[in-house]
Amino acid sequence: MSSIGAELKRWRGIRRLSQLELATLASTTQRHVSFIESGRSQPGRVVVIRLAESLGLSLRERNDLLTAAGYAPVFTESSLDEAALRPVRSALDQILRGHLPYPALIVAPHGRVVAANDAIDVFTEGASPELLAPPVNVLRLMLHPEGMAHRVRNFPEWGRHVIEGLRARARRSPDSRLDDFVDELAQYVPEEPLGAEHVGFAVPMRLASADGELRLITTLTSFATATDITLAELALEAFLPADEATAELLRIRAKR
Repeated sequence: MSSIGAELKRWRGIRRLSQLELATLASTTQRHVSFIESGRSQPGRVVVIRLAESLGLSLRERNDLLTAAGYAPVFTESSLDEAALRPVRSALDQILRGHLPYPALIVAPHGRVVAANDAIDVFTEGASPELLAPPVNVLRLMLHPEGMAHRVRNFPEWGRHVIEGLRARARRSPDSRLDDFVDELAQYVPEEPLGAEHVGFAVPMRLASADGELRLITTLTSFATATDITLAELALEAFLPADEATAELLRIRAKR
């Protein structure tokens, strides 16, 4: 089996697609997909890109599939400090400022904080200096016992919500580093029965602060139409008040 054939079959298994289903999505034939997987046919570059899109691969994963087929990667990976992404970085900083007085962060894969607004101090309050040393990992900060964990009033439920979200991501894009990270974070979250008020994914965070309890809803925004790997892998994690009392407390904090 060729390199592209093995990779295509692996991804098809992860996505639980038959050869016919993938062929239909990619506007090709089951015979062609079968021949690629068996090594009897070498797909053209356009076909590889179409198959990668149909499999819902990330830009990094699409580059890897192209490489497996013997083609050069087509998606660039720039630093946010490079001139090409400078306008994007400026726009992201403006979004963060515009979200004030509510906390918001730009995070890279596995929770690494790229940028944050001033309201993020509600999360760093009382945290161990070791967890705040750059590069800060917001997921570790949130779940670590020396970070926010002792201040999250509904920690077992909310922590499990975070862990399950990461596990779903790992199932979609297998990565041994992410598996190891999830295993680490899972050690911080107690295995406790879900309460009678458990409502699945809708888990507001109840966070104790010096000013009182905050109830925060998380929103995640990805940059789905990006053609640069760095930008495509970033996410805007913004927190909104779940009630007026929380909104007022955050407005008061911002005026200090």
